[in-house]
Amino acid sequence: MGDSKAVPIKEMPRGLDTTIEEEYASQSKLLQEFTSVPSIDKAWTFKSDDGIGSQAMFSISQPNLLANKRRKSILSAHIFNDNNSSVNFRWSPFPVEMTGVSTIIPSPSGSKLFVVRNPESESPSQFEIWGSSQLEKEFHIPQSVHGSVYTDGWFEGISWNSDETLIAYVAEEPSPSKPTFNDLGYKKGGSTDKDCSSWKGQGDWEEDWGETYAGKRQPALFVININSGEVQAVKGIKKSLSVGQVMWAPSTKDVHQYLVFVGWSSDTRKLGIKYCYNRPCALYAVRAPLYKSEANELELKDSSTEDVPVFNLTQQISSAFFPTFSPDGKYLLFLSARSSVDSGAHSATDSLHRINWSTDVTLWPSVKIVDVIPVVMSAEDGCFPGLYCSSFLGNPWLSDGCTMIISSFWRSSQVILSVNVLSGEVLRISPADSNFSWNVLTLDGDNIVAVSSSPVNVPQIKYGCIVEKTIKAAAWSWLDVSSSIFKCSEKVRSLLSSLQFSIMKIPVKNDSDSLTKGASKPFEAIFVSSNSKKSDTCDPLIIFLHGGPHTVSLSSFSKSLAFLSSIGFNLLIVNYRGSLGFGEEALQSLPGKVGEQDVNDVLTAIDHVIEKGLASPSKITVLGGSHGGFLTTHLIGQTPDRFVAAAVRNPACNLALMVGTTDIPDWCYVEACGSKGKDIFSEAPSADYLTLFHSKSPISHLSKVKTPILFLLGAQDLRVPVSNGLQYARTLRKNGGEIKVIMFPNDVHGNERPQSDFESFLNIGVWFRKYCK
Repeated sequence: MGDSKAVPIKEMPRGLDTTIEEEYASQSKLLQEFTSVPSIDKAWTFKSDDGIGSQAMFSISQPNLLANKRRKSILSAHIFNDNNSSVNFRWSPFPVEMTGVSTIIPSPSGSKLFVVRNPESESPSQFEIWGSSQLEKEFHIPQSVHGSVYTDGWFEGISWNSDETLIAYVAEEPSPSKPTFNDLGYKKGGSTDKDCSSWKGQGDWEEDWGETYAGKRQPALFVININSGEVQAVKGIKKSLSVGQVMWAPSTKDVHQYLVFVGWSSDTRKLGIKYCYNRPCALYAVRAPLYKSEANELELKDSSTEDVPVFNLTQQISSAFFPTFSPDGKYLLFLSARSSVDSGAHSATDSLHRINWSTDVTLWPSVKIVDVIPVVMSAEDGCFPGLYCSSFLGNPWLSDGCTMIISSFWRSSQVILSVNVLSGEVLRISPADSNFSWNVLTLDGDNIVAVSSSPVNVPQIKYGCIVEKTIKAAAWSWLDVSSSIFKCSEKVRSLLSSLQFSIMKIPVKNDSDSLTKGASKPFEAIFVSSNSKKSDTCDPLIIFLHGGPHTVSLSSFSKSLAFLSSIGFNLLIVNYRGSLGFGEEALQSLPGKVGEQDVNDVLTAIDHVIEKGLASPSKITVLGGSHGGFLTTHLIGQTPDRFVAAAVRNPACNLALMVGTTDIPDWCYVEACGSKGKDIFSEAPSADYLTLFHSKSPISHLSKVKTPILFLLGAQDLRVPVSNGLQYARTLRKNGGEIKVIMFPNDVHGNERPQSDFESFLNIGVWFRKYCK
């Protein structure tokens, strides 16, 4: 050991040769330039103090690679709208970083801002109330009251009451007490955390809601009085009900105020809920913990000794979520995923419903649910394909009080819709001739602040105005908004300007009489390529396959895919049958046929671009995650000579192994067996079903695989546990296959932490370039 030698400065990292190291160096610099492009997470508008124009506030995020977190900031602008013919956003000179902030929620009047800072370890939750110029109140809520506030977009719910004195929210229920032990054994009465002569035991294990919710046991409702800082748990809700998406109900004839929330029942097993809309849920109403005192002021009151009724408002339907009240309080609108719940598919076509709201609480159990937008089974070409809505705005209403503005998937694009909740009329108001994807950020009165992008165009803010109202519809004008939010380097702009994209319709091959009308219609693929072909040869092609399988790849900007396009690859992004956005019949055609129909659709799409002379059969690679990884490994097994390289992120390679380890074992039954799978689902599959799962899995074709494959695995994945990818990779290596495995020890299913995402796509680019030279 004393005879050590100096390490050469140019010593290579283990496993890298000189050529690969140069690829890493050049590609990582470019990928960093793409990665640094910010995103807009949310936006709000407020009336200006001077009455001229309005104020806008944008929540912006950007990856911080060194810290391995997302950096959040707020950027403000003053909006001047000149009679809908032009608009000017006067931006503040710099954004303000929101360090440690979990979420922000403006009050209805826009005069206050509620800021939540969730705790690390056992620290208290920190709440702040900001006015227009200063911090007005600050409260620290100890863990004995509740844990972290849910800000995940699903259980998340934070709502101001109308007079802005109370805030209802969803937070983790306090942890139950745990047994204490010392060197003499069990210690009665417990101990303080600072007692070094004892330790806390684990106590009883409690089920959580799976992927991304590890360690979170029970979301519960709380109300805080922002004048006193007093917090009370909402009483009357059963422990078997997990709650979320809370909001204050309009005033009633009762002296009490009421809360409306979404509840998910879990009497036995909490199956994974992330990305899974097939979990039954309902809207409930419950009395808030407050009363009117002699001074006629609202105060919090502990109602633990009272019998507090909880009303189920949607007993007639299997799914109800994202509640929102009309501005006049006469109607309660909500989304339903009953198609998903009833069929077992983890996501499907949504429907929109209305309840005529009564101020008499005794009438709530018998309210009638009215269909506003029913499920669309099969749409004619160019017609509304059904509702696929991932969220509502905090205030989605135009001034007429009956028109909602929402974003929805429309085949391979996202569009903006106006919905008349009384007549049920649905209009596409983002440009019908645009292949770009459009997403509404917020409303500015009767105008819309939105963002538009494409696979080859960074997002741009758009301002929508009604320019002509007719009896049947309204014409909208979309104005460009100058902004530096999405500023990117000249190199990135130059590379993107050299690219083009189109959305291809792919006819179904081997159309059989047994297919429904919707399942017989063409599916789609997004094709991204160079707009200046330098020779007769085609650039190498990456087939990109989304997961789910019931999700969709949109014609929006993806920094990762734009990076791959910019290093010399064409992209074929396939929305095979079973994807969202194409009607319910097309979606429901896939369960029971995974590994067959979806594989054939991808091969049909590949043949389509080859026949058009857009791809060379000798330079095709394939990339996918989750179910996209399931498809990728199926493709290289079923057609071993078609692909020169493959890459997978947390792939589902063996359903027989996955069914016993995943947080969603019912998914394996439904996708392998069809809709009957939800009824025959068992935690203990029979030998026959394990055999079926194996036969439906890529691992059944593993002995034929020749394609070099890169595995990118998250060690904390609860959805497709890491054993799935490792089993496939190890067996392939033993068979002499060429593999590379990168393990991210702290990542879950999405591998979305900034460093993990960066390293994943850097390695994908290097891996594909290696085999496409």
